[in-house]
Amino acid sequence: MEKHFKTKPINENDSWSLNFLYKNPIGRFILKGLIQPPLTKVAGAYLNSSLSKAMINPFIQKNELQMDEYEPMVYRSFNHFFMREIKPEVRVLSQEKTVLSAPCDGKVTVYPISADQTFKIKRSEYALSELLDSTSLAQEWQGGCAVIFRLTPDDYHHYYYIDEGTILAQQEIAGVFHTVQPIAVHNEPVFSRNAREVTIIETNHFGKIAQIEVGALMVGKIKNLKNSGGCQRFEKKGWFEFGGSTVILLFQENQVTIDPDIWSNTENNLETIVKFGQIVGKKAGGQA
Repeated sequence: MEKHFKTKPINENDSWSLNFLYKNPIGRFILKGLIQPPLTKVAGAYLNSSLSKAMINPFIQKNELQMDEYEPMVYRSFNHFFMREIKPEVRVLSQEKTVLSAPCDGKVTVYPISADQTFKIKRSEYALSELLDSTSLAQEWQGGCAVIFRLTPDDYHHYYYIDEGTILAQQEIAGVFHTVQPIAVHNEPVFSRNAREVTIIETNHFGKIAQIEVGALMVGKIKNLKNSGGCQRFEKKGWFEFGGSTVILLFQENQVTIDPDIWSNTENNLETIVKFGQIVGKKAGGQA
């Protein structure tokens, strides 16, 4: 497997504004208004307008984006820029089908799915049945693992299928948008309240999996390209519009072996930094 992973402390992105919104009583009152659908629609309309283009260059500079990695184009709006396409040659995609490649850019943690249907994500416990909106479905993943990819503004915000397979079901679960930054996870049940989409896939090499996309504060819109039929390894599944976002992969017991460095980093309160296509595991019992 690929080694030499970079890491970052899970709490590194906590900011003054997030502390205010989530820990200050006045801030939490303001947040209740910010996350309501009418305001998110207004914000979305602005980010889709030409007026928002003024945000692009400051965003590039603040996040130190390497724009030579992306397809050159003229952006119509900030949201158009946020959904920018990366050059295919920038991401290395393994042709070995028994290895698990990251479905997106992100900061990764991994957790066992416990018998009591809860698991930890960045210092908080979440019921798997609440995340999936189904108690019976949650039972199918007991003993498996949850791999969490937290996307930040500097990441490429498109995500892909990890294997060939068949889409068995897809569900959209409504919710209010909360930031997925770590401080929010500590103070709010973020993954159970955010809007999310759950796709159940019967894969050729990793058994039945669930791939979950979670929206974020303000617009955080999830755009999946299809909800049925077959899928191919490294086929684009969809993308996020503006807002930090999260992709979660659920694996059933004895189906996958996640790189031990990622397990170790998570246990040491570190996120592992990966790019789309980077090897993060392998089929259980397989070679990588």
